Amino acid sequence: MSGLAVGIKRLRPGPLPRYMTEHAAGVDLHAALESGFTLQPGERALVPTGIAVEIPPGFEGQVRPRSGLALRHGISLVNSPGTIDADYRGEIGVILINFGSEPFTIGDGERIAQLVFARCERAEFVEVEELGESTRGSGGFGHTGRKL
Repeated sequence: MSGLAVGIKRLRPGPLPRYMTEHAAGVDLHAALESGFTLQPGERALVPTGIAVEIPPGFEGQVRPRSGLALRHGISLVNSPGTIDADYRGEIGVILINFGSEPFTIGDGERIAQLVFARCERAEFVEVEELGESTRGSGGFGHTGRKL
């Protein structure tokens, strides 16, 4: 095995995450439900995955939407990407939202999101009187205009 070693604990029956292709960046997370449910347009819900993970220090898990669900059904994540901290040991839950115009039924074992692992750095804040100059300065959202 090469790559990052992540401990995984199954909390209820269901498929474990796995990479679907050789060069996939993320693994699929599956819904772990006793029975399916329907997400109405505009509705959001916390969907359990039935797993907990042990991510090594210096890394995070990023929970991201599945592009096929987003395109075909308008299903996405409310907080995207969601972050799983290295010290979290509880069940992974996915906050889905239906941006589509039709109800969407989620069944047990359905692939509902992706999980990508990424390195992360902890910052050490140093209070200063002034910040260094930059070309952008304090220009905010949209200050550079729309480029066609």
